Amino acid sequence: MSISLESSTQMPSVIQQGGATWQDYKIVRDSAEIDWHKIAFNQGWLWVDMGKEGPNHASFSDLMTIIFGFWAFLYPDVPLQSYGRCLIEKPETQACAPDLVLYKGENFPRWQPGEPRRISFPQHRLPDLVGEIADTSLSLDLDEQKQLYASLGIPEYWVIDVKGTRLFAFGLSPAGTYEPIQVSQALADLPIALIEQTLERLATETNTAAANWLMQQIQAQVSPGFPNDIEQ
Repeated sequence: MSISLESSTQMPSVIQQGGATWQDYKIVRDSAEIDWHKIAFNQGWLWVDMGKEGPNHASFSDLMTIIFGFWAFLYPDVPLQSYGRCLIEKPETQACAPDLVLYKGENFPRWQPGEPRRISFPQHRLPDLVGEIADTSLSLDLDEQKQLYASLGIPEYWVIDVKGTRLFAFGLSPAGTYEPIQVSQALADLPIALIEQTLERLATETNTAAANWLMQQIQAQVSPGFPNDIEQ
């Protein structure tokens, strides 16, 4: 497998090929001629997206980051560190740049001067949660990307369906495969249904207003026994 770098203007906006090598991935990763927006590699499968982020994708992505911030505000004793869109690599086998990357606890990656600008295993530990904002990539995020994150062993994976305003949430089983979950493992039993209700509000509200609504729901639930009695 090879990718020509002669003229990036003639290349399709998305490249997906099997039979790639780690060297093929590194050529694309480091090329000054390929302005990639997203990239993934999984044991021979290489996917490169050179399209630009649209308003819907950006709105949903920022909403999720705000939600992480609100959750950290409500649970200050549990440190959360967000690294959305940061390049993650397990050299020779896997690479990805998830829209959402969340670490729970103190032992999160800290970049040092002179180091590559990416998260690398086993130097750094795995994130507790990664997610993809599926604006035009839902089938890929529920198939190839899902396989990639499971093979890395990331405990929790979210796919936010922009068009359907749905959240597909998965937890890693002891067998190393993802199974659907109804509450988040990384965010202290946050109900997935509550996040979906928040996504639905983006049809008529700003993402900051939707996040504020979610925070109000969580605050109302914390004292009387959260996560019970979620609005249906």
